[in-house]
Formats: sequence, C-alpha cells, structure tokens
Amino acid sequence: MPLDDLEPSREHPRVPGPSLWPVGFAVGVVALLVGIVVNWGISVAGAAIALTFGFLWVRELARARGLAKAEEVEPERRDGRGPARRPAAPRTYGRSAFLELSTLGLGGVIGGLVSLPPLAFMVLPAFLKQKQGEHDIGPLTDFPENEFVVATFMTQPSQGEVSRRTAFVRNNGTMDDQQSFTIISNHCAHLGCPVQPTTIVPNKHIQYHDVTLIPLPSPPSGFSCPCHGGGYDSEGNRIVGPPVRALDRYAFSIRNGHLYIGAPFSVSHVVGTGATARIYKYTLSFPGEHVSGIESWLYPIQPPH
Repeated sequence: MPLDDLEPSREHPRVPGPSLWPVGFAVGVVALLVGIVVNWGISVAGAAIALTFGFLWVRELARARGLAKAEEVEPERRDGRGPARRPAAPRTYGRSAFLELSTLGLGGVIGGLVSLPPLAFMVLPAFLKQKQGEHDIGPLTDFPENEFVVATFMTQPSQGEVSRRTAFVRNNGTMDDQQSFTIISNHCAHLGCPVQPTTIVPNKHIQYHDVTLIPLPSPPSGFSCPCHGGGYDSEGNRIVGPPVRALDRYAFSIRNGHLYIGAPFSVSHVVGTGATARIYKYTLSFPGEHVSGIESWLYPIQPPH
C-alpha cells in the first residue's frame, strides 16, 4: 500500500468541541435583564459578562470558520531532511463566514433601530420632568413654635386638586441660629392610606393661596392609620402594625420669612426629637418597601416620583 494512502486527510477541518462561551453569554444577558428590574449594579455586571463571553464566542467562531486560519504544517520530506520551506501563504477570509457575520451584525443594528425608539417612548417619560419643585406654604408666623400644623397644598397647581398633598408641620425653634422644622407626610408607609394625628382636629383653618393650614390646639402623641392599624410616634417612627418603616418626610427651605416645602424622601427611623433628631433618610420609595437592610434589595428600580 502506498504510504500516501496512510496520510490523514486535510480536506475537512477539525470540528471544534463544545464551548462554554455561549453559556456565559446567556448568563450575562439574563443578569442584564434581571438587573433592569432589580438593581442597576446587576445590570452593569450582566452587561460586562455578556460582552466578555460574547467576544470570546465570536473569536472562537471566527477561528473555526477560517477568519483566523492557521498556517498548515508541511509534512516531512521522504528523504528525512525535514520539511520543505515554502513562503507563507497570505491569510484568507472565507466568503461564507464573512457574509454570515456581516448579516448577523446588520441584523443586530436593524433590530436596535427598530426596538430602541418604542422603548424610549415607553420608558423615558417616567424619568423626565418628574422632579417636584418647592412650594410656598405660608409665612413663618403661621407656624407657632413646638406646635403641629396640618398643611394641605398642591404639588402642581396647574393640575388642580388631584395633586393636593397633606403634611404635618412642626416648628422646632432654632438650633445653631437656624430655624428647624419637622415636616411629616401623611401617607402610611404600609399601603399609602392617609394617617391621622392622634388629637382633635378643629374646623378652624387658615387659607394661604392654594394652601390650607389647620393649627392643632394640642400636640398629638403620634399618628395612626385607619386602614390597617399602623401606628407612629410624634416623630413618625413606626411603633405598631404592618408598616415597614417610618413615615416619609419633606425637605424644606426658608426664604423671605416664608416656609417652602420641598421634595419628599423616605426615612427608615428617627433617633431623638425635634431639632436635635437624627434622621436616617433615603431616596423616596413607595409604601410597603423597605429602605434599609437586605430586604431593600428585593424591590424593582423605580422612576423618579
């Protein structure tokens, strides 16, 4: 039998074995999608994993299909003097592989152009023009020191009564030559029901533009929710019932002798009282959501509100 018949065939390329790159790419995509709902950090990590494994996967496919074709090894000469040296052939690119990858890339670009505009129209409005501006709720003389005043105001007067909110305002006096106020939201931290001060609320009120002020004749011992029995102390700390955190609060500022109410924020708890209280504040969260601890990682990302 001729020795040439014993030479291995070089017409068929070696079939690559199974690869882990597609699995890693799929894991990265899943982490990216889950992170969009749960946490932006997970999304970033998922995108990095998907890009890394995707690059390795494409590189492996390119090598297997001839885009990175290795030079053939010349067989040894029959006279035993070693392989004959021939000039290296220029690197070639397979037409089918080039067309396949070009089609995939072009399809991805077209898919992005088709899908991104509808996604932008669906998602972006929830993030644009959502910041709440400051609202003048009256002169400082309408807020006696160490007394609570129930204030109702419209966050967006152009929208009318549907934007009306209620807050419990207490003048804490001065600290370090600065005026201090406690402004507590009336939205229960359980499901958002309106909480009530645990004292008599008179009918007498003060009207200031679109703001209604109701001074309380006696300070409340706390606040209670009529829906599910949630209870809070005078600083808004949860003391009983299903709420998961303290009542939300509002930022404030003082300009030209008037009190301006600002954006709301969430509070896990408050240590101390009045002007010396230490407030553990967080970004505003919806009712029922934890703002601290491991539980806070389990809630979806919320648009500005």
